[in-house]
Amino acid sequence: MKPKYFAAALIPALFATVAFAGEYDAIKTAAGAEFFDKECHRCHAVDADRASYGPLLNGVVGRKAGTFEGYPYSEALKNAGFVWTKGAIRAWMEDNDALVPGTKMRHVGVSDPTVQDFIVTYLASISE
Repeated sequence: MKPKYFAAALIPALFATVAFAGEYDAIKTAAGAEFFDKECHRCHAVDADRASYGPLLNGVVGRKAGTFEGYPYSEALKNAGFVWTKGAIRAWMEDNDALVPGTKMRHVGVSDPTVQDFIVTYLASISE
């Protein structure tokens, strides 16, 4: 096959890959929203108009831990000294007591890495 024909055949495949990646992210985000509702929503909100027991999680990715204004954090979380990255959120979901001993949040334990990934993808989508 001549190079120019190969390139002409490759370009549609590349566009299809990019389109699939966007669709894949949308599917992960939608699944994450469902898992968030099942695992986290009983205590956390992502909408400031909804009262919740825990701090609002809209914008959590990139936020310094223990700093959401108006929420009465434990001293342990106020002094944790880290930023909520995707990895930190996964570690928190896995075992928040191990990540920040002395936190007041009861351990829920989302141990399935796929479910963690979906929830983190959803939280990242509402943090942009």
